[in-house]
Amino acid sequence: MKPRWTGWTLSVGVLMALNANAAPPPGSDPFNSPLWSSMQRVVLGGGKVVFDDRVKVTLPERVEDGHFVPVSVDARDVGEVRELILFADYNPIPRALRYQPLHAQPRLSVAMRVNQATPIRAAALDDKGVWHVNGKWLDAPGGGCALPSQTRSTTDWNTLLGRVSGRVWREEDGVLRVRLGIMHPMDTGLVTSVARFNIERVELSDASQRPLARLETDASLAENPLFTLHLNRTATTQLHASSVDNDGNHYRASLPLVP
Repeated sequence: MKPRWTGWTLSVGVLMALNANAAPPPGSDPFNSPLWSSMQRVVLGGGKVVFDDRVKVTLPERVEDGHFVPVSVDARDVGEVRELILFADYNPIPRALRYQPLHAQPRLSVAMRVNQATPIRAAALDDKGVWHVNGKWLDAPGGGCALPSQTRSTTDWNTLLGRVSGRVWREEDGVLRVRLGIMHPMDTGLVTSVARFNIERVELSDASQRPLARLETDASLAENPLFTLHLNRTATTQLHASSVDNDGNHYRASLPLVP
């Protein structure tokens, strides 16, 4: 059964303190997180897990603004990967995204929010149904998920809502590198009087409308999300991007290939 995130608010300060200095036994969670068993059950659907350094997670050691944490994930060394999940244990909305690289490489870059210092993890599901998990510890101030979106502070944000921009580069090996940005506040619902309002699905397709990559996204992504994806070799001359938010708004655009 595929894991599905339904929303969950967590309070973890006491649990972090109790487990901060305990060394994990071999083969167990390298961060010794008190929430790891919940992450495995809720985010990964209780599937089999191995901790695997072949899943490469790149992010800063520390940020001063929990609104914006750049993260890159590369699971190509795992082999065939059916999907990637990016999540943070101590976030009130732990899952940031689920990525299905249908005709793409199992790697991506994006920015997310964090509400406090936390492990940030990526899980890659292989062709045998095993989750390969790795991550990094991030030191961060509190409140990144509970502060108002900066996008809403501009007077023209309603006119910019849903604007899609992007470009596509064909690299020397034929792989298509895609940069895709969507203007959206990605409200978490944790700010007083501001309801949750976020993009839920993003899909890239070729000129014949064949899906090439698909994402399920959550409100813990940074506002105005910007994705970098790598598509497998394809002869298509045009890519189409489509997305939908939890209010049912659809956003679409065609992405030009850079000569």
